[in-house]
Amino acid sequence: MDERVKVFNEKMEKALEFLESDLAAIRAGRANPHVLDKLRVDYYGTPTPIQQVGNVTVPEARIIQIAPWDKSMLKAIEKEIMTSDIGINPSNDGSVIRLVFPELTEERRKELAKDVKKKGEDGKVAIRNIRRDGNDSFKKLAKTEVSEDEIKDLEDSLQKLTDKFIKDIDELVEAKTKEIMTV
Repeated sequence: MDERVKVFNEKMEKALEFLESDLAAIRAGRANPHVLDKLRVDYYGTPTPIQQVGNVTVPEARIIQIAPWDKSMLKAIEKEIMTSDIGINPSNDGSVIRLVFPELTEERRKELAKDVKKKGEDGKVAIRNIRRDGNDSFKKLAKTEVSEDEIKDLEDSLQKLTDKFIKDIDELVEAKTKEIMTV
């Protein structure tokens, strides 16, 4: 792969990784510890991910259990979960916090599926924007030292890359939608 195309490949990979992490945070009726990824608790003055202040486990399909190493963190973790957009009230028994995920309604599943599709479309737009930036930079090269054929080859390889990433996004969205719609 040409060095000039590699730069845009890396950008597209980052856009895909961002979408993957975004989709992982969407809960699909099953307990998924990734819903806690964006939450930070104040751990001795430092905002720290919940996974770094305790043991996060999934003992059953619809329960996440958080066992903080420092029991004084229970209140802070509980407060952070309640103020977040997870939409689940934690239960605290004095040593662990449990998050029980309710079964999703059909309506909620369809809403989530729409949300996944929208995130997928946003990902595709990001990929296409990267392609456009690439094509623009290749056109600037045409004014200097590169032949039109070489520019055409660069644009073709960038288009192939774009098609590959769009296909990857479609597969991601399809898999997540299937996961959400599975009862």
